Amino acid sequence: METLLGLCTKNEVIIAASRAAVRGVTVLKDSDDKTRQLSENCLLAFSGESGDTVQFAEYIQANTALFELRNTDIGQPRIKNLASFTRKTLADALRSRSPYQVNMLLGGYDDVDKKPSLYWIDYLASSVSVPYAAHGYASYYCLSTMDRHARDDLTLEEGLDIMARCAAELDKRLPINLKGLYVYVVGEDGVRKVD
Repeated sequence: METLLGLCTKNEVIIAASRAAVRGVTVLKDSDDKTRQLSENCLLAFSGESGDTVQFAEYIQANTALFELRNTDIGQPRIKNLASFTRKTLADALRSRSPYQVNMLLGGYDDVDKKPSLYWIDYLASSVSVPYAAHGYASYYCLSTMDRHARDDLTLEEGLDIMARCAAELDKRLPINLKGLYVYVVGEDGVRKVD
């Protein structure tokens, strides 16, 4: 019952992740943050098997930090390069004896293109750049709302309003309380949490 939502606005990416750590119908923890900040303006949200998710996210986070240390003249990696690295790492693991069961949303602001981007990545190593995305049961209820209201010139306030509509729809439709959502805004100024 883990939920990930992502939406690109004109200048930012909004990523939301459910707070509840759920196993079956049991809520194990009500303050589980399913995100990792990869660089100054890039955020990875993940869901799936609990051991795989944290291990894989920390692996990607550590390799991003290693890239930045090795390439101080370049600076932080571009979002599309991080998405490609993440997809390739998942694809390699998929063909090994220990695949990762991790679904992800990778969002960030690209300093070169001067625009935000959002990548939908699933456990089979499919990766695509999208204007909005969802993983988990949220995809059944929220993609239609995002499809109806999303457009290229969304302001941050309009994007947060769409996320609020999605959260209300999830509260109305799902039998389990997700304990709310952690909502992050990723833009040119970095990553910040929104209430």
